[in-house]
Amino acid sequence: MTLTTNETKTGLFLDPATWAGKIYVNGEWKIGAGGELPVIEPSTGQELGRIGIATPADVAVAAAGAAIAQKTWAATPPSVRAGVLRKAAALMEKHADEIMDWNVREAGSVPDFAGFALHVGIQECYEAASLPSHPLGQLLSSEEPRISIAQRVPAGVVGVVSPFNVPIILGIRAVAPALALGNAVVLKPDPRTAVTGGVMMVRVFEEAGLPAGVLQLVTGGADVGEAMVTDPNIRVIAFTGSTRAGRKVGELAGKHLKRAHLELGGNSAFIVLEDADVDKAVNLAAWGSFLHQGQICMSIGRHVVHESIFDQYVEKLAAKAESMAVGNPATDHVHLGPIIDENQRDRIHRLVLDSVEAGAELKAGGSYDGLFYRPTVLANSPLDGPAYCEEVFGPVASVVKFSTDDEAVQLASASDYGLSLGIVTSDAMRGLELAQRIPSGIVHINDQTVNDEANAPFGGVGASGTGSRQGGAEANIEAFTETRWITMRRVPGAFPF
Repeated sequence: MTLTTNETKTGLFLDPATWAGKIYVNGEWKIGAGGELPVIEPSTGQELGRIGIATPADVAVAAAGAAIAQKTWAATPPSVRAGVLRKAAALMEKHADEIMDWNVREAGSVPDFAGFALHVGIQECYEAASLPSHPLGQLLSSEEPRISIAQRVPAGVVGVVSPFNVPIILGIRAVAPALALGNAVVLKPDPRTAVTGGVMMVRVFEEAGLPAGVLQLVTGGADVGEAMVTDPNIRVIAFTGSTRAGRKVGELAGKHLKRAHLELGGNSAFIVLEDADVDKAVNLAAWGSFLHQGQICMSIGRHVVHESIFDQYVEKLAAKAESMAVGNPATDHVHLGPIIDENQRDRIHRLVLDSVEAGAELKAGGSYDGLFYRPTVLANSPLDGPAYCEEVFGPVASVVKFSTDDEAVQLASASDYGLSLGIVTSDAMRGLELAQRIPSGIVHINDQTVNDEANAPFGGVGASGTGSRQGGAEANIEAFTETRWITMRRVPGAFPF
């Protein structure tokens, strides 16, 4: 199935006739008070449709409706809630080709990556389906003659703010567990990828039998996000985005005494020890740096390579970069698709040029055609060079050398970010010992940094966020429930008053 501009797409699961120019509030597709924006295909500049835009006033209505609907949903039997999650996953499987096609065209994903994102999204729903029947409390000891219980109860309404880069995974990984645990959700996807990041999820859960009002869609800008953080009906915020924006969300959430789970930026280190197989390391490195045009928070930004294999590594990584095809993933077999928009492309290019000016050696790439940026390799990058020390969010690999394990640890640790870490070595235990000395929320020995599984806790430290708050039963229950202490006596207690 291939979408074309202005094509009539009736009968499709994501038929624009259903959602064009609309948001989803209290079980109805309605015109957003903020008007509408075009859905642009970055590869061609073509308009694929028009998405409705919400305002803070829409958020207030959606949050109030969600708070009402949540009470009934939380009281729904666990088996029913689990069934909705399983059916949602099955619907994503049934309509996989259509969803992937939208993801390729809307987000610029190559088909293999779109398939991976959908696979993880489906697994997120299946994993979440186990949560309603998961033990949600503890029997506590007590000094008094009573039963003492710590019970996990739904937080209430959860606000989910997701970004443009991997809209399927980065939305559903909060939406699915929050719903499964008896919460309602107000979802704000990035307007640039609001079809796969928002419309698709609403349609899936709508067809799966989720009651009206339990999932609301309010696509919009920063004003909508701020309204979600300040709205009294929304008790928890799950935010994925830049560190700069995340700091603002965390500050505002703290002011309003609500929890904010922040999954932010990264500039992941990839350490290649002297005993590594260089060809295998380069294969991992190319995937970790160039997959999805580097527009992944876990992408490898800093390649830390032992001096004895440094020149060989740089030569082979540059050759790999030069051999990679860049183009329209909807029409051509390519390794890299487009950068999401001109602003992001120009930022990437500025970081590369400034780094070269600072002394980095350009070994491959550093050029673009339209929104298609060539995979880029910078060798001997200055440690204060912008493409080395900042999150580029583009297909740029900065390579530096080290001589001792202690120096490798120092280089890998010298960052405000701490999301994902990769180490390549023929001695896995040595790699693990090194990893224990480097602050990072995620570690992969003999693998690259971009990995995701629905049953694994996900999150970073430092400027990368507030830790593992999503993924796996324990992390999800911690994220989307509150703890209530309950005691029961056979007869009322007697006190000396």
